[in-house]
Amino acid sequence: MEIEFAGAAREVTGSCHILRINGKTVLLDCGMFQGRRSETRAKNATLPIDVREIDAVVLSHAHIDHAGRLPLLTANGYANPIYCTAATRDLSAVMLDDSAHIQEKDAEFLARRNKEAVAPLYGMRDATTAVDRMVGLPYDTEFDVVAGLRATFTDAGHILGSASIALDCVERGTRKRIVFSGDIGRAGLPIIRDPKPPLGADVVLLESTYGNRDHPPVADARAQLARVITETAARGGRILVPAFSVGRTQELVYDLHVLAREGKIPEIPIYIDSPLAIDATTVFAMHPEIFDKTEDLVQKVQELFKFPLVRYTREASESKALNSQHGPMVIIAASGMAEAGRILHHLAHGASNPRNTILIVGFQAEHTLGRRIVEHAPLLRVLGDEVPLRAQVEVLGGYSAHGDRHELQQWLDRVRAGGKAERGDPRPDVYLVHGEPEAQDAFAVQLRDGVYSSVLAPAPHQKISL
Repeated sequence: MEIEFAGAAREVTGSCHILRINGKTVLLDCGMFQGRRSETRAKNATLPIDVREIDAVVLSHAHIDHAGRLPLLTANGYANPIYCTAATRDLSAVMLDDSAHIQEKDAEFLARRNKEAVAPLYGMRDATTAVDRMVGLPYDTEFDVVAGLRATFTDAGHILGSASIALDCVERGTRKRIVFSGDIGRAGLPIIRDPKPPLGADVVLLESTYGNRDHPPVADARAQLARVITETAARGGRILVPAFSVGRTQELVYDLHVLAREGKIPEIPIYIDSPLAIDATTVFAMHPEIFDKTEDLVQKVQELFKFPLVRYTREASESKALNSQHGPMVIIAASGMAEAGRILHHLAHGASNPRNTILIVGFQAEHTLGRRIVEHAPLLRVLGDEVPLRAQVEVLGGYSAHGDRHELQQWLDRVRAGGKAERGDPRPDVYLVHGEPEAQDAFAVQLRDGVYSSVLAPAPHQKISL
């Protein structure tokens, strides 16, 4: 048995890990890298392994940094199964189609600018083929992946359908239980259920996005959201929210629905300005069976994502018209790291207005526009122009869908505790993935100071034998 860390190694995006067992090869995720355009295109265009060697893919969730290169596999001839939860399959159908559209439009733009042909990474047909290869499976049910490898999905509590993956491996009489965390959510997030760790592990591949940070309590996020909207509306400004179309947008709409019902925000229009977010919200509504039934609004309201203040703008003409409207409003638009999509047009028009607020509600990777906004860069490069940043910037860490360092350790401790009965209280080997070096190094020290003696943050393409 061998694991190769082919993506999200010493960085946050591009999740991809290669498991080799009994002469078979399985990918855990196959996500896109995000960051500097010049670097990421080259990285994304290079597959970590020849598709003819891949026998199966097991996918943790639908976010593009975990699923975004699956159509590149099918474009290169991959025809084997992609295992995921049913909700992940449905979300991937809209997300990968959107990603393919972006690839094609980016290729057209680059071809015009460079006056030479630039092929897209993949097209919509490849995205459709990738979804056709997906096998949607329920949580907490074992399934065979390849010979000697059985897997089980448990709810990761990150986005709808997200999973941690327990992999029970047998090779030449040796048994190992590998747990891949995927992205671990937080207890108390709206709509989705709390994380449910697999029980017991010999090896854990653990995300570490916030391995050196603490989040404000989830319970405070809604009140902070109300404060930002109220203060910005009072000075006649707009609230511009770069938000991931899947997960974050739906959580924001849910909380805005609660605040509107309780009369805690002014009656200003709330625009969801993203076709992908609209489609993803439809998928959310299709899967009430995995909503958190303890949530008050889930119990009381059938239409979680519809209320009088919210408006969904699908057409580009509707989006452009927002820039000529007057008065306070909330605009939630992709992309979550402000690297593409309609949010760029709103930032180009609104980042220089001191009455406005740019509200950051998620992780911003290095070298992204969102990170530069968080760092209060005086000038932002938006759509080829320099825009002064005069708007207020608010960061609401309570909306993060990733656990902080204490929540990550609590999750790991529960994995370990769950295996005590049959494994005699083992201390699993821990491999930190999906994190920047500073976060990983600090988190490794924290874990080693506890009970975990074997903690490593693997380098890109580093291999370990089990």
